[in-house]
Amino acid sequence: MFEKATKMKEKLDALRPLPSYTVQSIRDKLLLDWTYNSNAIEGNTLTLIETKVVLEGITIGGKRLSEHLEVINHKDAIIYVEEIVKNEEDLTEWQIKNIHRLVLKGIDDANAGQYRKQNVIISGAKHIPPDYLVSNDEMNRFIEWYTSKGAKEMHPIERAARVHGDFVKIHPFIDGNGRTARLLLNFELMKSGYPPIVIQNDERMKYYAALDKAHTTGDYGDFIFMVEKEVENSLNIYLNLIR
Repeated sequence: MFEKATKMKEKLDALRPLPSYTVQSIRDKLLLDWTYNSNAIEGNTLTLIETKVVLEGITIGGKRLSEHLEVINHKDAIIYVEEIVKNEEDLTEWQIKNIHRLVLKGIDDANAGQYRKQNVIISGAKHIPPDYLVSNDEMNRFIEWYTSKGAKEMHPIERAARVHGDFVKIHPFIDGNGRTARLLLNFELMKSGYPPIVIQNDERMKYYAALDKAHTTGDYGDFIFMVEKEVENSLNIYLNLIR
C-alpha cells in the first residue's frame, strides 16, 4: 500500500544533503499551506494571502482577533513540533498538552492544555466522543498503544494516520482537537523522515467522512489512503525542485 511513497522517500533520501535555500523555501510554503488549511477546516475565514500577511506580522482589517491568533499560534505550534522532532523526544501526554496549549494560547487560556470537563458531540458526525470522565483513561490507553510493539512496527504513514484518528476519536479537549490532531500526524511523519502534509480545506468533507467511518466501523482504510496521497504530494514538491 505504501510502496510508491516509500520509493519516493528513498529517492529523496539519496539526494541528501538537500540544498538549504530550496529546503527553506519549501518549508515556508508548507508552513503557510498547513496553517491556512488547518485553520480553514475549523472555520477561520482568513484567505491564504491574508494568512501569509498575518504570519508576516500585519493585521487584517475586519477580521477577528481570534482568527489572527489562530494563525500565529499555529505557526508557534509547528515550530514546537519541529523542535520535538529535532531533539528526538518521545510523544507523551505532556507534549500533547503543550501543543494544544500553543494552539489555544490567548484564545481560551482556561482550557488550553487541559482535558475537557464537559461532554461534547461533533456536528455532522455519527461518532460520539467518550464521556469526559474517562478522558484521562482514554489518553493513557492511547499512549500505551502508541508505545506498543504493534504501533512501532506499523509503516510510518499508517501509524501517523492512526495517531491522528485515534486521538481525535477521544476528542480530549473542549476545542482545538482537529488542529492538534493534524500537528500530531505531521509530528509522526516528520520523526520518520517524511515531509509534513497538508489536509486541504476543499477536501474537508472527504476528510470528515473518512474519519467518521474509522471511528464508527474501525475501518481506517479511507483515511490512511488519504494521508498517503498527501504524503506523495509533499514528496513531489521536494523531488520536483531538487535534482
